[in-house]
Amino acid sequence: MTKRKRLSILVLGFFLISSACDTTTALITTGNDPNFIIVAHNDAGFIKTNRKVNVFGIPIYAYSNVEDSKLLHTANILAQYLDNNEDGFVDNITLLNALTANNGALFMWKTESQINLNAQDLGADESIPSWHSNGNVGEFDSALEEVWHVITHNGYANAYPTIFGENPGTALTKSMDLARGGNFTSIPNPYPSDAWYTYNDQTCEYDCMATEYIYWAMTSILGAHENRFDEISQEWNLNTRSLVQTIDTAVFALLTDPQYMFPKVLPDGTYKH
Repeated sequence: MTKRKRLSILVLGFFLISSACDTTTALITTGNDPNFIIVAHNDAGFIKTNRKVNVFGIPIYAYSNVEDSKLLHTANILAQYLDNNEDGFVDNITLLNALTANNGALFMWKTESQINLNAQDLGADESIPSWHSNGNVGEFDSALEEVWHVITHNGYANAYPTIFGENPGTALTKSMDLARGGNFTSIPNPYPSDAWYTYNDQTCEYDCMATEYIYWAMTSILGAHENRFDEISQEWNLNTRSLVQTIDTAVFALLTDPQYMFPKVLPDGTYKH
């Protein structure tokens, strides 16, 4: 059995240390978080950002005007997705290896002019930690979405390419074709009346549609959208676990198959290890 990757433990607390070559040379701030340190970096491709946090070796970068609290909240979300039972070990080492091999990373921006780096992005003002403490109502915490996109696009799609690949013909996209009411390489106008996944962003091509699909399905299974039907129904109708289980049986079977070790608990930004 391959040993799962564990957090390194330092005297002053629990800090996440990258297993890859890390060019970090200076500590900027601890950010008042027991799990993470925020460090300076000179990583190629991300020099426009001034600091980062490493989560099991997966970097989250931030522009200088992004709040520490938002950066640390996002790091906690990523840690909870990867170590969902919070025992200090990554749940799926195959997934982690794919994430690192395929340069999984996320950067956080404060103004739209900063959306100019080659990685998944998350706006600081789109991350709403209070959504979790407010009973999952109000403005949604988009960290749940953008972090999950990194995990599936860079991770699952490469770790299990015939199952979770974003190209036509995989188990995931066959399920998506059923959810959309057909195999569409461009967005139909309108979608078939029996479709329950009807994303209509014209800039989102087939692989992008698959990324969004696995996000909607997984987070619905985890309970993120129970109070959001009116907000999301123009894209996704199965806003609860029971609806996914009874209507989209194919994707429910995939995302609850224990061999892939998907999360069972929705992250809330309070990683407790």
